[in-house]
Order: sequence, then structure tokens, then C-alpha cells
Amino acid sequence: MSGFAFSERPLDLAAEHGRLADPACGGYASFEGWVRDFNDGRPVQRLEYEAYVELAVKEGERIVAEAIARFGVSHARCVHRVGDLALGELAVWVGVSAPHRGEAFAACRYIIDEVKHRVPIWKKEHYVDGDSGWVNCERCAAVTLDAAPGVAASAGHDPGHAHAHHHDAADAHAHADTPTTRPDRHPAGLRRPDYSRQVVLPEVGEAGQARIRRGRVLVIGAGGLGVPVLTYLAGAGVGALGVVDGDVLEPSNLHRQTLYRLEDAGRPKALLAAERLRALNPEVDVRAYVERADRERLPALAAGYDVLVDCSDNFTTRFVVNDVAVALGKPAVLASVYQYEGQLQVLKPGGACLRCVWPDAARDGVVGNCAEAGVLGPVPGVLGSLQALEVLKLLLGLTTPAEDAVILVDLATLESRRLRAHRAAGCAGACVRLPRAGGAETAVLEIDVDPLEAAASGEYVVVDLREPHEVLVEPLPGPHLHIPLDRLLDDPAQLDAGRRYLLVCARGQRSRAAAETLRGAGIAAAYSMRGGLSALRAR
Repeated sequence: MSGFAFSERPLDLAAEHGRLADPACGGYASFEGWVRDFNDGRPVQRLEYEAYVELAVKEGERIVAEAIARFGVSHARCVHRVGDLALGELAVWVGVSAPHRGEAFAACRYIIDEVKHRVPIWKKEHYVDGDSGWVNCERCAAVTLDAAPGVAASAGHDPGHAHAHHHDAADAHAHADTPTTRPDRHPAGLRRPDYSRQVVLPEVGEAGQARIRRGRVLVIGAGGLGVPVLTYLAGAGVGALGVVDGDVLEPSNLHRQTLYRLEDAGRPKALLAAERLRALNPEVDVRAYVERADRERLPALAAGYDVLVDCSDNFTTRFVVNDVAVALGKPAVLASVYQYEGQLQVLKPGGACLRCVWPDAARDGVVGNCAEAGVLGPVPGVLGSLQALEVLKLLLGLTTPAEDAVILVDLATLESRRLRAHRAAGCAGACVRLPRAGGAETAVLEIDVDPLEAAASGEYVVVDLREPHEVLVEPLPGPHLHIPLDRLLDDPAQLDAGRRYLLVCARGQRSRAAAETLRGAGIAAAYSMRGGLSALRAR
């Protein structure tokens, strides 16, 4: 029995069923695609199919053989009509019999998905108004195979190879439960997302699109990295997106965070991102969390998602994401940017994590973020796009060179390197550093001071850690010392260990890092001014 065939005459389903009959098979599944009476809103009178028969039969046989080997089914066959077809006629049929229904369903779906993408078949739409046109077969609606054991499951074989009646119950069920690859309309009249340009890829197909649709991704940070991650994942049809960000939009963000508008300044970025993503793809379930991703809160948020994506701009959050991913056994995609350079790392359960490469997080503020070090907008855009790509690979089950490695990208020279990352011994236990009651995590490190002169005239020695060019733009009021951060960290002993210090910078990150370092060097009364001069101005 051949696995694939064309027919110029109506199909004899009884004969086709007989070819698959086997007393050792308890599961049977079939797909039927019918000619329907419209295409993209235009009424259709009939269809005409042509095929490059010699090549098509060889490719069709190859597809059926792949399905039998891949899913372990006993028998499989696909028959496609050629020539003129009237409305309601059966245009394509796929049947599979197997010992169990699960394999039969999977193999049936695989065959129709591969046939529509790989077999050279063309159709000509003949419209009621007398117009006509050839359409190649690279798109068709999603198929659901959910019948009970021994019962054929059928759904509309939409505009790729054939058309199903628009009033058919099976066709309606397919559109309700499965992402579609055509710009159809919801009952309310809104256009539906069209995933055809990615579904046509052999690595995706309808089965891969369904996996993307089932995916749940938590994105930590809705800034320069997060914007491309969120937009590409929403565009791809990821089923659920969580957005965690406690910041509000500032005008200085917009050159790299192009999801937002100038008039949005002052509003929480998580809420803004959710609004834009819902408009981009109404099928995606978007949830906004206007909060920081800290060690206390993130484990509970992450539990409901399949993949974590770190798009933050600080070391503390990046290592929290790493620790939560390892603790929960979830994959994560990490990226960071410094001026023209970026790093990318994909974590998988059982593989190397961030602490396998860097056991201890660098102090926030020691290395400047985008606000302090500067950045051209496309740089985080490129790294965020790579993160989105890696998330889709994870959802599709594809391999990636970013696993157990650190990918270094220099966008000034367009050079990249891959550094091997080895899993550290005892990683699952030693790498996770989630909060412990009474530990150093709870130590008071930041304080609020207003006005700054009160601190300087009281018990604190105020130390300005900013660079000279920052001081020229905005001098610090009141008596203070000016010691740039790098000079202070090079020689902490220049401060008297018996005095109390209030460290000040632009936003509070460098001062917090310095306070942590000074305490480690024996200066126990080193404090950071929370939020830096930016917070002082806001107050």
C-alpha cells in the first residue's frame, strides 16, 4: 500500500478505511479537508488543484514514512484530490491506525502539517464574481484531533490545500481552541493574528505553533531588553506573558524602549507594556506585575510560568532570577548590556547556571547601567531580540549553542564569541541563595535623608561617589567629601572605620554597592542614601 497518492475522482472512504484496518490497532484517527464557499471574505464557486505529481508523490511518501517511524504507528496514508472540485467535496484525507490513540492523533497531525508545507500543490480559486487566481499551499487553518478512541477526528483544511464549510462544527471547534495561521476574524469582527510566516518553517509547523500557544513566559523587566522580548513573543503567539517591572517610564527611556510614547512618561512600564501587547495580539494573556522582582516575591510569581527571562538592568535581580530558576527547575534566558557589548546565557535544569560562571553577584553600581554608562538604543534591542529567539527555541524544543555557554557580542565590531560554561559541583544546592531569616539579606543598608544638609550637620560624613563631570552638572549641597567610586573601592582604608558615612550617587545603586563593600572591609556604619539625588529631587 502506497503512503501517499493523488486522485482525480471523489475519494472512497470505505476503501481507504479498509486499507488501514488491523486487529492489532486500537486507535484510529483521520483528517478531512473540504472545499468551502469563501476565501478571505470572497464567495467561492469552485476550486481547481494542480500538483507537480512526480516530486509531490516522492515527498508525500517520505512524509508518511517519517510519521510511521517517528510515532511508531502501524499504518498511515494520505490522499489528495487534483482537478476541479465543487463546494463541499472532500479535497484531502489522512488516516492513521496504531495500537494506541495518542500515536494515531500525533502522526495524523504531523502528516497534514508537513504535507501542506512541503508538497508542491497549488489551488486556483474560482470566485462567484468570475475572478480567479492561483494560490500556493503554504497556509492552512489549525487542526484539532480530539476524537475518542476509534473515531475519526476532522477539522477544516483551510486556505492551504482546501476549504471547509464555514458553518461546519468541526471547523468552528478548530478556530476556538487552536491558533490559526490565517487572518480570519473573531465573532466580534476583529482580525485574528496570522502566524503563517513562522508556521511555514519546518521546525515550527502547526504542532510547533500549538506548543508556542501553550507557552507561559515571565519577563522580568520591561525596558531596553524587555521591549523586544515582549513584542516578539506576543507577535509569535505565546499563550501567556507575565511582565514584572516596578519602574515608571521616563523620557530618557524612549530611545531604546520603543514600545512606549512620550505622553506615557510617569506611568508604570508594566501596565503600559500590557496595554500595547494586548493591542498587538489580543490572543495573548498578558499579566502586569508592578513590583520589584526580589527574592521574597519572585518565587511565587515564577511558579505559574514555564520560562523566565531576565531583562533587568542590575546584578541583584539577575542573580535572583538565576536562583529562582534553579530552585524551581525552570529554564531561563539571561542577557546584559554594557555600552556596545552584550552577554547572553540560556539556563536549563541540570545545566550550568549563572553562579557556575560567577559564584557571587557583582555589586550593583560598580558597573554602570544604561543611565550611567550610556547606550545606543539598538544595542539592547539586538540582545533582547536574541533572548526572544532563545525563548521560542525552548518552547519548540530546539537546541541552542547558548546552553551551557556564555555568548559575548560586541556590536561595535560585530564580533561574537562563545565561552563554554561548566556546571559547578553541587550546583543545585550551592548556587541557590534565596532568603534566610535573620541573614545579611535583611540588614539595614539604605536610609532616607531629607534634607541632605541635616545629615551632613549631624552624625554622618556625606561622601559623594559620582564622577567629576556629574558633580559639575549638579554639585552636592552642604559639607561633604568627594571620592569617586573607583577610588574609594581601590582604597577603603582612606575612611575612618569608627565614623558613620552616608554615601550618595545619582540613583542609589553605586552608593549601595559601595556601602556593601565598605562593610565587608570593616567599616560597619556605611549607609547608602536610598534612591540617590534622583529620589531627593523627587521628594
